[in-house]
Amino acid sequence: MIRLCTICARGGSKGVKNKNIRYLLGRPLIAHTILQAKATNLFAEIAVSSDSDEILAIARQWGVDYLIKRPDELATDTAAKIPVIQHCVVETERLTQKAYDTIVDLDATSPLRLPEDIVAAVNLLEKKNVSNVITGMPARRSPYFNLVELDECGVARLAKKLDRSVTRRQDAPKCYDMNASIYVWKRGALLTKAAIFNDDTQLYVMPEERSIDIDSELDFAFVEFLAHKGRQP
Repeated sequence: MIRLCTICARGGSKGVKNKNIRYLLGRPLIAHTILQAKATNLFAEIAVSSDSDEILAIARQWGVDYLIKRPDELATDTAAKIPVIQHCVVETERLTQKAYDTIVDLDATSPLRLPEDIVAAVNLLEKKNVSNVITGMPARRSPYFNLVELDECGVARLAKKLDRSVTRRQDAPKCYDMNASIYVWKRGALLTKAAIFNDDTQLYVMPEERSIDIDSELDFAFVEFLAHKGRQP
């Protein structure tokens, strides 16, 4: 298997200013993901995609193999994630003259994952021979028990109903929150199906303490706390 790791990091951020290069434990945030990818020894190449020259320069300093400049149309607030990954893959293949079997995209804003999580997610895809693998954690709220939505009259109702009543959250069907940490695709599924959810999509479950995706200052504070705690003997 020839595997490519992509790390897609847009410049700027509304929730956390310059979060992809903000320092965590003395390193730019994106460096943690680069080092995790390297530690797996899975990848023929690691490519970073960004519209930011500063992010690309930092990625070079931390030893990525290819720097992919993202076009403006893929760097807007509304740009979807999959076209960005596809662009990174196609450009890297053009530069390397390789066709990769497995593509792994790691989100730079999820720095608490372990290299073992990446390895396990890739093994799940390749052993099951499925289109893709996503990662998630056990959900804090259940749509069958304590997650509500408002109907057209503004009345609060359970998001999902069963044909039986659920009096304890533990009795509801298991649900998971996607944690935006690791996405694994077969090359063909990524470049042709271009979907997060396919008929055979598998889930790799991670614990909550390794699943925080930084979207706000509060998220960053949680990550800093857990990262420092993890360094303690």
